[in-house]
Amino acid sequence: MAEIKDKFSDFVNHLQKKITSEIELLDQKSKFKNDKWIRKEGGGGLTMVIENGNVFEKGGVNVSKVHGILPKSMSELLGVDQSDFFACGISMVLHPKNPMAPTFHSNLRFFELYQKNKIIDCWFGGGLDLTPYYLFEKDAHLFHSSCKKICDKFNSNYYIKFKEKCDKYFWNTHRNEARGVGGLFFDYCRGKSKDEMNNWLMFIQELGNSFMDPYLDIVRKRTKMRYSKQNVDWQQIRRGRYVEFNLLHDKGTLFGLKTNGRIESILMSMPPRVKWNYDSKPEKGSDEENLIKILKSPKNWI
Repeated sequence: MAEIKDKFSDFVNHLQKKITSEIELLDQKSKFKNDKWIRKEGGGGLTMVIENGNVFEKGGVNVSKVHGILPKSMSELLGVDQSDFFACGISMVLHPKNPMAPTFHSNLRFFELYQKNKIIDCWFGGGLDLTPYYLFEKDAHLFHSSCKKICDKFNSNYYIKFKEKCDKYFWNTHRNEARGVGGLFFDYCRGKSKDEMNNWLMFIQELGNSFMDPYLDIVRKRTKMRYSKQNVDWQQIRRGRYVEFNLLHDKGTLFGLKTNGRIESILMSMPPRVKWNYDSKPEKGSDEENLIKILKSPKNWI
């Protein structure tokens, strides 16, 4: 699958440039810092971070391409004997300044396993989700409609299947609530033939080229809205839930930590300002409580 690997590797490089250019154009103040890094066990990547902008308080778009011996903990997780691996992906998180605008996350990845220099397995994975601090149902509908439109180009069952997986994956079990209003999540997308793997590649490329459009439309609209200190306090409390998920449940974070990944790149998703107020509960009938009610039970947004 060398051809698939090379195509995906080139694609994430192009996509990183495209996305960071779009974000800088919207922000009109801050520029991305480029941080190229090398992993001593094999591979490296390019982390691009934007901070203290007009629109985005913090954001990161990270490309990584790492390889080497698969750690024992990961071998046990994947159910394989000692193997070599190659993992390539692009991940991004955007934290807007305005609490009326939602946080956005996406990740697209390709993984190969080798034994005796031969590929024994390979697959695609990824996902995207929206994390609002104040719920605007039109935004959730726009976001999910876009996801469904992309999925339907390839398979009419993809949206339902991947949305359900997303709702299950981005679930803070210790809080018994969703991280946000969901999106898509998929993993171990394999093909028995080169053509099937190419179809998965095309699906990944379609997602990558399209998912920023609805999100940036939402941000352009919500970042113009007025907000109060109370709104910011709530945003920072909810960001705390975001941090909890990433550190306790997120597979990408755990994989990076277990493979001796670069800490600054792994934790680039963390928001810059967060609060953990003791036993924080929203007022009854408030917009904040309305969000919590939705997060307790995943909703069909289309």
